[in-house]
Parts: sequence; C-alpha cells; structure tokens
Amino acid sequence: MKKCVLILCVAGLAGIFSASGFAAGTVIENKGSDTLVNVAQSWAEAYQKVSPNVSVAVSGGGSGTGFAALVDGTADIANASRKIKRIEKNQAKANGHDPEEFIVGYDALAVFVHKQNPLNSISIEKLAAIYGEGGKIVHWDQLGVNVPGCTGQEIIRVSRQNNSGTYAYFREAVMDKMDYKIGSMDMHGSKDVTDLVEKTPCSIGYSGLAYANDRVKMLCVAEKEGGACVAPSEATAADKSYPIARPLFMYTNGKPSGEVKKYLDWILSDEGQCIIKKKGYAPVRPVKCE
Repeated sequence: MKKCVLILCVAGLAGIFSASGFAAGTVIENKGSDTLVNVAQSWAEAYQKVSPNVSVAVSGGGSGTGFAALVDGTADIANASRKIKRIEKNQAKANGHDPEEFIVGYDALAVFVHKQNPLNSISIEKLAAIYGEGGKIVHWDQLGVNVPGCTGQEIIRVSRQNNSGTYAYFREAVMDKMDYKIGSMDMHGSKDVTDLVEKTPCSIGYSGLAYANDRVKMLCVAEKEGGACVAPSEATAADKSYPIARPLFMYTNGKPSGEVKKYLDWILSDEGQCIIKKKGYAPVRPVKCE
C-alpha cells in the first residue's frame, strides 16, 4: 500500500512540471487599465496557443488598480494608460518592488458625442472649458449647435472614475492639470462611456479609440482654437499628430524574467503587435499583418 502511494506521489509531482522546467499551469497575473483590458484579453487567449503551459489572468479596474496590485505584489504585470506616479513608484520601492516600464502601443483618446449631434470638431481649449473647473461652456448652443433630442441643450459630461489612467491623462493633456467640474457622470469603464453617449443626446464623453463604434460620433480635435483639426485614428496616434495621443504601458516588478519576460517579448513581437493593431490601437512600430 505504501509503495502504491509513493508511486502515485512521484507520478503526481512529475505531472506538475513541464519539459521546459516551468511548473505546469503557470499563471501570470495581469491587472489594470480598462483601456487595455480588451487587447490584454486577446493577447492572453492567443498566447495560450503559443505557450499552452502558461495562463494569463487578466482583470481591469483602471490603471490605479494595476499599480496598487504591483505595489502590493499581487500582479506580475500592471497595464496602464498613463505613466506611473512618483508616489506609486515610491510605495512600490518601499515594499521591495521596482517597477519597470514598457510601451506596448499607442492610443488616440477619442472624444464622443451622440450620433445626431451636428458638431464635428472641437478644440482642446473648448474641451477644457466644458470639463474643467471654472469652464464657461455648459450648453451646446455655446458651441454653435442645437442637438436634436437634447432638452434645454445642457451638456452632460461623461467622464471616467478617478482611478482611471484615461481620467488622469485627459486631465493632464486637455485641462493642463486643472480639476474637473463637479457633476460629471463618472463611468467605471471605457465601454460604459460610449454606451451612455449612444443613449444620451446631450452628452459628450472620452475613452480609448478601440471603444469607438458606429452608434456614436467621434469628433475631430484641434490643438488650438481656429487651427486644423485631426481625426483620431491608428495612424494619427502613431505619428502623434492627434492632439490627445498617448502611449500605452505595461509595468513589471523589476526587469522581467522567466515566463513574464517571454510573454512581454511575444507582446512586442510582430504577432503580438498585430493583435493590438487589430484592436484599433497603433503598434509600437510598423508591422505587416495578415
């Protein structure tokens, strides 16, 4: 009986390890940005075919959530649509972690309005006057339009929650770090923004380009009032001609090694970059995809 138990134990241990020397069923914890969550899930699914021995567990919640998980050691990779803050880096180092930054793609932060809104373009200055504390634009007729179905023409501002990297980047790039006006509708995820704008004629919102759909209108954005506007696209995100283009990041605890390094190397390979391109973001370099 003892001999049988011993044989079963040895066989069980043998099954835990793969031929590559890594434990079978290795899990990479990947948390953070809602902007990146869809492409991160696509990466994770595709990587299962590349390395069946590795599972990538993806969850969103915002860039701040990813950084918090990296700080407390519960994530191997933090996804972010903004750079890590100094306070977050210091907290990580205090916990014995050393965040390492990788740019994995580029995004055009799109501005959405209801499909029946006659507005086609807007300047950074006017966006700041809509969203920023003390901004004077509160009605659509101040922008020279009358929106069908919008009673009273009062602008409904759709934003993101303050743990979102998109929220932080919009505040920095559009409002020059001015505080947001009180009273916006702060959504948990990027898809929630476009869903609400689609159903709300009075609304304006912002989120990653990959969340655009044919049920909302994307505005062309001018860097300066009276200047030429640029439409958000993969190309204008890549060449940074779009005024609200931004890099997308992954952070690891120190220089990655083992399966985490292999996974990041694959994400930055042509195969991984073609996936982010198909999701509507710009790859880190030109790639040819099928």
